Amino acid sequence: MSLKSKVKGLCLLTFAMGVNASVSADTRYNMTEGVTDISKSVFQMHQNALYIVIGIGVVVFGAMFYSIYAHRKSKNPTPAQFHESTTIEIIWTIIPFILLMFLAVPATSTLIKMYDTSDADITIKITGWQWKWHYDYLDEEIEFFSNLSTSQQKIRAKLDGGEALSYQELGENYLLEVDNELVLPINKKIRFLVTAEDVIHSWWVPDFAIKRDAIPGFINEAWTKINEPGTYRGQCTELCGKDHGFMPVVVKAVTEEEYVQWLADKKQEKIEAAEAARLAALQSWDKTKLMTLGQSVYEAKCAMCHGVNGEGGIGNAITGSVVTNGPTDAHIDIVFNGKAGSAMQAFKAQLTSAEIAAVLTYQRNALGNNVGDLIQPADIEKLR
Repeated sequence: MSLKSKVKGLCLLTFAMGVNASVSADTRYNMTEGVTDISKSVFQMHQNALYIVIGIGVVVFGAMFYSIYAHRKSKNPTPAQFHESTTIEIIWTIIPFILLMFLAVPATSTLIKMYDTSDADITIKITGWQWKWHYDYLDEEIEFFSNLSTSQQKIRAKLDGGEALSYQELGENYLLEVDNELVLPINKKIRFLVTAEDVIHSWWVPDFAIKRDAIPGFINEAWTKINEPGTYRGQCTELCGKDHGFMPVVVKAVTEEEYVQWLADKKQEKIEAAEAARLAALQSWDKTKLMTLGQSVYEAKCAMCHGVNGEGGIGNAITGSVVTNGPTDAHIDIVFNGKAGSAMQAFKAQLTSAEIAAVLTYQRNALGNNVGDLIQPADIEKLR
């Protein structure tokens, strides 16, 4: 067999191995194929581009290595003298043009589809907050916040000097768990309006091939139509602050019947929660009850910024704070209305009056503070 035949055979074998490896590779090391028609189109374009790149690489490097070997100085001490070949010029112009058209036509078609949000069955407004998502079903008058549900104790275990938790203890979905999932029906076109309350975020779900920046004062659009029921996870993919990595996205896709039932349950839950909040605001709570509820609210909503033990972090320390130990009205105002120009959010829409009263009482009587006064839900209800 001639050297030329051997090199040609090696090139073909290398190409076949590259294609086979790209197809059979573990999906953890490849792009997510996803569960929507758009995501599958994007995945296929990625695979096509990969095959072309592998082919180009094999041809170019094969030709280069062959030339280095077959035309080395020891074999051909006198180099050939030639230049300008019209045929070669035409060939290496036409072939890249054909390859680019092979990639550009499906890419353009997919992009047009990705940005066509017309004729949607459901519209959901997504608002990014530090460090949570707010979902508003505009056609159903349902809205809620979606927070990371992984406990701060688990996150900070190693930082506090404790023994690092194992993978089994952390769980498969560590830092990808939320208290309220975004529930969507399958086989329905869902339009998303994406914005932000404070800084720039980015809503990303790989299985849907959706990644949209959430920018304060702007609305970006996206849409999806999910083909398969299941739970799909994503994250904020814009560096939105120190705890940017604690802002997951969890979408639960269900059948249309399950979605209708979920909507009914959610609306009933909203009515019951409003009535429970109203009744709670009318009661006079004792210190034990306020402190117990306040601790749970603090750990879920405040510890990420102010520290598990009130030591501070992104936000100011609670321990010894002039706000926490100062006038009650000022403390209530900053928690209820937030503080402009800072990461301190307004919690009036996120927490009930009882929860705000409880967490304020907890901050003033725990975490190294001992002011002694109690704040009742009725005090917060007056501000509404």
